Amino acid sequence: MHVLYVIDSVSRVGGAEQGLVAMAPQLVRAGVRLDVAYLKESPGGFQPELTAAGATVFGVHRPSRAGRMAGLRALVRERRPELVHTTLYESDVLGRAAALSAGTPVVSSLVNSSYGPEHLHARGLNPWKVRAAQAVDAVTAQGTRRFHALTEHVAEAMAGRLRVSRDRIDVVPRGRDPELLGSVTAERRAAVRAALELPDDVPVVLAAARQQYQKGLDVLLEAWPAVRRHTPEAVLLLAGSEGSETPRLRRLAEAAGAGQVRFLGARGDVFDLMAAADAFAVPSRWEGLGSAAMEAMGVGVPLVCSDVAALRETVGSEDYAALVPPERPGALAAALIDTLDDAASAAVRVKAARARFLTCFTLHHVSGRMVEFYERSLHRRTL
Repeated sequence: MHVLYVIDSVSRVGGAEQGLVAMAPQLVRAGVRLDVAYLKESPGGFQPELTAAGATVFGVHRPSRAGRMAGLRALVRERRPELVHTTLYESDVLGRAAALSAGTPVVSSLVNSSYGPEHLHARGLNPWKVRAAQAVDAVTAQGTRRFHALTEHVAEAMAGRLRVSRDRIDVVPRGRDPELLGSVTAERRAAVRAALELPDDVPVVLAAARQQYQKGLDVLLEAWPAVRRHTPEAVLLLAGSEGSETPRLRRLAEAAGAGQVRFLGARGDVFDLMAAADAFAVPSRWEGLGSAAMEAMGVGVPLVCSDVAALRETVGSEDYAALVPPERPGALAAALIDTLDDAASAAVRVKAARARFLTCFTLHHVSGRMVEFYERSLHRRTL
């Protein structure tokens, strides 16, 4: 089976890019001849890992959408894949059009519950532009053979917003390799904390996310003074690339107290940071899956998450993570304090969460389901 995977970039920042590079070796081993086309220049990105996995990588960089569309169409005709798979908005719109113009079946991943009320009222987003993007997405979606959604929540939401039949959407989450994640050990914890110059007995809360409105890091920083009043020695680590919310987050961090909040920037060792933390916070306003929460489940760190639909679906229930209403700093602070104070209860949730990860989110399991999705899309399996 020959698949051309079209994605906006292969940078090391986004969840979609990380999901692709994690799954690529598994797909190739399963017999998929994998081509990857990316639209935005991505210096220092995942090109080497994709090539090492056995994929053939193409940068389709043009100064205009029309140019990128022409480049994709030419690539489809040159490579002649059996199936084109698109992920993220720009790639969805242009990749679908390029595939259809070349007479090639196309499938798309739905990685977020886009175009909802939360997007219309998000800081920095223009409601008219959101609706215009939705219209274009919906039009190009009509020619798409099947869709892959990360969660049932995304499938249900996007079926209505793109005006496609729900039975054309298959749900397959992202996965991770348990060996790559590793687990929490005293040696790993000590080594990471030593590198960060953090004593072993200092309570540490970690969040790992892009500094964007969706991720709710401002809510976490608004909650932090209450955590600090209860546990004055606690430290908050923020790992992730800068974004539109960075200036606001730095102001909130300054108000929370110098030295109590540390911005670590984009990191390649997030799993190690998780293993050194006493709690992992995911205060998102919305998610498509919640990859960071899923990874924390695999590593084995206590989770405190916003109780939004996709995150609840990923973590399961309060048996696996502390769930709090989104945009409620007081509730978030209380859950963090409880997690830091009651290590025994947190450990019970951690054990259950890791078992859930091993059942639902291992890379081997998820990759097999993705191959089945491709086969259904090519009518090689019963729909």
